[in-house]
Amino acid sequence: MDMVLLTSIGAVSMAVLAMFIRMKAANHPVTIKKIILPPVFMSTGALMFIFPYFRVTPIELMEAVIVGALFSLILIKTTKFEKKEDEIYLKKSKAFIFILIGLLIIRLVAKLMLSSTIDIGALAGMFYLLAFAMIVPWRMAMFVQFRKMDKAVNVKQVRSRPTT
Repeated sequence: MDMVLLTSIGAVSMAVLAMFIRMKAANHPVTIKKIILPPVFMSTGALMFIFPYFRVTPIELMEAVIVGALFSLILIKTTKFEKKEDEIYLKKSKAFIFILIGLLIIRLVAKLMLSSTIDIGALAGMFYLLAFAMIVPWRMAMFVQFRKMDKAVNVKQVRSRPTT
């Protein structure tokens, strides 16, 4: 089986898994740990660059990071929190699923187009960098938004407590 096809199937599988995880996450309160850990765990993937097969040129690195940062803006704009029962939850968004599917389609088309001109290993490195450059700013924005909402919730709880 062609390596591009195999890795594309893997990308689709991961995207479907991410969608299910995101839908389930909206049913549970958000915590700082749940925001910070995904990019920390993903950072271990950078070990792929130890092997020359996955290394990218400086231009490829810049392209991947810029595209990832642009994609992160879409995720940042569509990720909102809401307060329920003194807990903070991710707001369910139908648009989020369509955005993930759209990003996946763009990624697959780009992979098919680029696989004829860029080595498959370097392409894998570029798509890792793109994904990492997308998740880090998104999670940083989530962290800031969560902290603001958490402070507001805690301030309201302190003000609403009866004094003795």
